Amino acid sequence: MFIQAKNLHYSFDFCPAFRDWLDAANAKHTAFSVEKVHDELLAGDDQLSVWARDRGTAFFLLPDSAILPSLAALSGWASGASYDPAAVNTFLQVADYYLIAYAHAHELIVVSHEVASDSRKKIKIPNACIAVGVKVMSPYEMLRTEKARIPPIWPGKLGSASPR
Repeated sequence: MFIQAKNLHYSFDFCPAFRDWLDAANAKHTAFSVEKVHDELLAGDDQLSVWARDRGTAFFLLPDSAILPSLAALSGWASGASYDPAAVNTFLQVADYYLIAYAHAHELIVVSHEVASDSRKKIKIPNACIAVGVKVMSPYEMLRTEKARIPPIWPGKLGSASPR
């Protein structure tokens, strides 16, 4: 969610309020992520990696023993489904696997821009969530559900351009 949000609708240059809202939601314990996502974000060299670094374990939760059965359930599902072996290997090595396992173990909701797919070449977050009974929603659904208000910051009045 974080990378696509940064690259598209919630860019640092025109929507810093999105991350402000995430920080406020995190302070209320309603929004957070996991350490493996943090690690992937730190691999970048941009504003998002700086933002992630500054949040630490308050925002990016450490794994706990409760996720072990969930990791096993996800691994078993991925290996037993008809995905290409390379897709399974990749899934078991990326943050999505740990994020979904954490959500499964703690009965949380996963937020993702991804949509379910019938492709066997990549395991999509919604497919894995559905398989193990984890609710998944888009960032837009999350913002609506949480009644987020991200105020626009206008440098001046907006006007309409007249056709020439």
